[in-house]
Amino acid sequence: MKIVETYSHLNGLEFLLVHKPKLWNEIQYVIQQIDAEVCKTKVSEEKTMKGRLLYSPKELNIAFKELLGSSKWKESRFSYWVTKNEKLIRKTLTMHQKSRKKKLSKLDFTQSSVIIKLIL
Repeated sequence: MKIVETYSHLNGLEFLLVHKPKLWNEIQYVIQQIDAEVCKTKVSEEKTMKGRLLYSPKELNIAFKELLGSSKWKESRFSYWVTKNEKLIRKTLTMHQKSRKKKLSKLDFTQSSVIIKLIL
């Protein structure tokens, strides 16, 4: 695989480049090692693409998990409250989880306070 585009949430990429370049290099290396063609196992059921082989998100997740899992990256889950108000978001983070309106997010991989979220 190769990186075609990045989305730098809250300047996350810039943070990696400046403060954690080894982790960024590791992420790039893992992406380069994945053979995406092997992950084309999903058969489309869509009317316009019926029978066409597509990339399987499950297979791609397995490939990432194998490579990143061997390098201290762990899966994590985090519940949070959804709002556009930044001050309210920060306030709810310190609240007891039972008193929050939950939305569960699965963080695909975390290490050293760096999070990778695969969007396939």
